[in-house]
Amino acid sequence: MEINTKLAYVGIFGKPNVGKSTLINLLVGEKVSITAEKPQTTRQRILGILTLENRAQLIFLDTPGWYEPKHLLGEYMRKVIKDTIKDSDVLLVLLDSSKEIEKEDLFLLDIVKKEEKPYLVVLNKIDLVSAGQLEEKVKDLKELGISEDKLVKISALYGTNKDKLLEKIIEISPYGEFLYPSDMISDQTDKFFISEVIREKIIHLTYQEVPHSTAVYVDEIGERKNGNLIYIRATILVEKPTQKSILIGKDGSMLKKIGTLARMELEDYFKKQVYLDLWVKVKEKWRKKPEVLRELGYQ
Repeated sequence: MEINTKLAYVGIFGKPNVGKSTLINLLVGEKVSITAEKPQTTRQRILGILTLENRAQLIFLDTPGWYEPKHLLGEYMRKVIKDTIKDSDVLLVLLDSSKEIEKEDLFLLDIVKKEEKPYLVVLNKIDLVSAGQLEEKVKDLKELGISEDKLVKISALYGTNKDKLLEKIIEISPYGEFLYPSDMISDQTDKFFISEVIREKIIHLTYQEVPHSTAVYVDEIGERKNGNLIYIRATILVEKPTQKSILIGKDGSMLKKIGTLARMELEDYFKKQVYLDLWVKVKEKWRKKPEVLRELGYQ
């Protein structure tokens, strides 16, 4: 029987902070990946699903930013990227239009071209540059051997050229039968989503090394008050006592801010009242310990 629908795993790759998570949320139409202005926000492969009825099912794979690893967690993140390149049917390399093309960009472009899979180079953040600057960037990419038909200019933040990008992705996707129900937008568990929401608030509210030294583990999720309330107990791991002090804040003020912001988003997600019980625990050099990374789901 002839298959008329398209099906593709679409890997999204790029340096830290180029807008990969913002793009996947835009394409899926709902938040499936946390976002922040700080680099190295995404640590694991996030799967978001867009189904266009009787036409295409695109399974987007968000990945960590490509950077030189400094610890075991960084090595895990680099492996996630390489595995996702192998697993994807279509590859998207995301570049920041407002920044110079750097060696990390060139390295990723080289890997993607060698894979001999359908790919697109997506110039993001076009809202930050002039038309002349954008054309210069296009010219630079052409000189690197990227043809015009493989280039798409977008603003993931404002949704500019979203439909054009989707059409390009569908055009180069293979045919196949849908794998997921049409109303499914992600394969994330509730535990994973909760931990990521809490971590996102930490990233937004703290600075320097603190956001990168934290991990969140959900200890308990349960229904209370005859199912009208969701009780969540979660532990925030840090590497130093000073980081614990920062996260708790004076008289618990910082932890309260983190909890309040996370709870508001989780109540919107669960459509129920949420009681969020947060604890902070020091586990020295956890990013370098395989047993801790396994417990957190990073291996």
